Amino acid sequence: MSHRSTVSPSTLPVDLREEGVVVEYLDEREAFYNGVPAKREGSVRTRPGVLVQVLVTDPTDTEGVLTYVNDRSTHDDILEETGVGRVFVEPGEETELFPGVTARAEGHAIVIEGEPEVARGRIFVFAEDEMGEASYEIVREDTEAEEGAQIAENGQDQLEE
Repeated sequence: MSHRSTVSPSTLPVDLREEGVVVEYLDEREAFYNGVPAKREGSVRTRPGVLVQVLVTDPTDTEGVLTYVNDRSTHDDILEETGVGRVFVEPGEETELFPGVTARAEGHAIVIEGEPEVARGRIFVFAEDEMGEASYEIVREDTEAEEGAQIAENGQDQLEE
């Protein structure tokens, strides 16, 4: 039987593009998360049975840490070679992934809660299985109201990234 344990993540290069998010592993391979992540205020609850991956970027959005939640298929050696971390959360438990970011299990579903101002970066949640993938960005509850005020104040039709 293969050994699976908690693995600490390494800091990895991140590239936020219009078409999606790219994370470069320590072994120089890349993971591409397709599409613009949907914004969710405060938390994301995933469907049961999906692979949950959480990326927290630095304030410049050029580096980040990537952690798998409850992944039981990837061997420890592979995670260590790529720089991806892993945590396990049992039903009813909660763990801190990074300051300002927690994971908890509700039955077989995973809930990721985040406070971008505490994390000091952006918080992305990727959920995938053989049926498809979804990506989310956890934002502060008042982010859209602030963006609307900034657009009106600047007289712009849209914010530039």
